[in-house]
Amino acid sequence: MTIAEHVDGVPAPHLRRYVRQYLGYHYRGFAPGVHLGLPSPDLTVVISFEEPTLVSLTPDHAPSGYTALASGLTMAPAFIHHDGTQFGVQLALTPAGARALFGMPAAALAAAVAPLSLEPLTDRLRAASWPRRFALLDEALNRRLDPVEPAPELAFAWRRIMRSGGALRVGALAAETGWSRRHLCARFAAEFGVGPKDALRLVRFGRSTRLVREPHRRALADIAAACGYYDQAHLAREWREFAGVAPSHWAQSEELPILPSHDEVEAATLEA
Repeated sequence: MTIAEHVDGVPAPHLRRYVRQYLGYHYRGFAPGVHLGLPSPDLTVVISFEEPTLVSLTPDHAPSGYTALASGLTMAPAFIHHDGTQFGVQLALTPAGARALFGMPAAALAAAVAPLSLEPLTDRLRAASWPRRFALLDEALNRRLDPVEPAPELAFAWRRIMRSGGALRVGALAAETGWSRRHLCARFAAEFGVGPKDALRLVRFGRSTRLVREPHRRALADIAAACGYYDQAHLAREWREFAGVAPSHWAQSEELPILPSHDEVEAATLEA
């Protein structure tokens, strides 16, 4: 029997500054393979309900298994090995969530995967329905929440980048913060793990992944224009760097599309 279940949940209102979305997934009966965890402007927490999630950060390294994991911003895909079954929940965190939930800046998790110990929460999630799972996550996150703010200029810069859709120049952003471009880039990278230019690229790429995956996908040239790329060739270059494959190839070959899917949720949670 084949199961392909993908359930979206929205955290409680007071948590949305830190956790943008819950993404429940249950896939069973597919051919074994490697799912690409694509870069995005979200940090990620993944909790597996069955076998550990098998992740490698390069295609030629053996994967490591995680019952629960956290990962920060990255400019390259993660390689998630599976036997045709994936069952768990993914949380899309904002950078503020890294400080509030883990007590560290997002940069501490950049381009890395860290194990989390979440028992007995994992056992309770496994036995619950999807609505109850999301409620349990709200409760667990609320108990863990300890808001710590970054510098106001950095919080402002992150919000501006997210609201811009990636259509913003770093020099203009620096002028708005009142910092020099050099100072902004250094402080931004120390907080978030990527510089402002790469953060803008992640925002554009994240939107392109959703448009490429749409059932009635528009032409790649139109997607490039909608996401702020110069042209289709620019879009293709970014996909080669971020995904290692062409967007059309990914759309045709990726059977386990575990990724954020609602722009309206994103638009409502642009806080840093």
